[in-house]
Amino acid sequence: MNYSCKEQLGAAFHSASEGGEFFPRMWGRVLLVCAMFLAGCATNRETATSPFFPTRNLTQPSGEYGDGNSYWDGAASTGNSRIVIDLEQQRAYFYKGGRIVGISVVSTGREGYDTPLGEFRVTQKDLTHVSSIYGDYVDLSGQVVVENVDVRKDPQPRDTLFRGAPMPYFLRIHGGIGIHAGYLPGYPASHGCIRLPKEMAARFFQNAAIGTPVVIQQVAPQEYRPNPFLGERYAPLTSIMER
Repeated sequence: MNYSCKEQLGAAFHSASEGGEFFPRMWGRVLLVCAMFLAGCATNRETATSPFFPTRNLTQPSGEYGDGNSYWDGAASTGNSRIVIDLEQQRAYFYKGGRIVGISVVSTGREGYDTPLGEFRVTQKDLTHVSSIYGDYVDLSGQVVVENVDVRKDPQPRDTLFRGAPMPYFLRIHGGIGIHAGYLPGYPASHGCIRLPKEMAARFFQNAAIGTPVVIQQVAPQEYRPNPFLGERYAPLTSIMER
């Protein structure tokens, strides 16, 4: 039976009036039709197309990282670049011409290896940087013998080689400290460097020239939060590694 909601309601009134017991039977039919209306008739065209009925939870994390915070939107932006690292919030902010075009989660120096505060500049860019201090001791076949070593402190076993930790998209800012792609456990865990997700590290690397100012601080700048009702959202990234 393919009646419209209006036809079903009319049929309920007509059928109830024929039996004599108009009001009790009528209201029973009316309640049944209303239940059908709520369950079926209102679940079609409007809910599928109306902007007031979102198809996903507006607080659901977006982007490729599942954290709902890292995003990049700098394609149409111009002006001088600047990077701000906030240690308290564990965030990196990339500015172009005074506008935030990128925000990334980071992992900075753990206790005893604190990331230095202050104002710095990018002094070197190295796409395939490898650490000369931190890494693993491996045997001649490449198998790890001792992991996460510091060559200044950890003795090297016999018949092993030192394999430096890869730090791709490395932006050196102060001594051995730099911004690069790396592991992010959700808290400060590095030896002082600023680790970013790979895709965000690639974005920062591409857009930061030698001499770009870098500010490392404890107080977070005002964080941009997109308004979903204005059509704004965290832009998912396409892996630059595939380009």
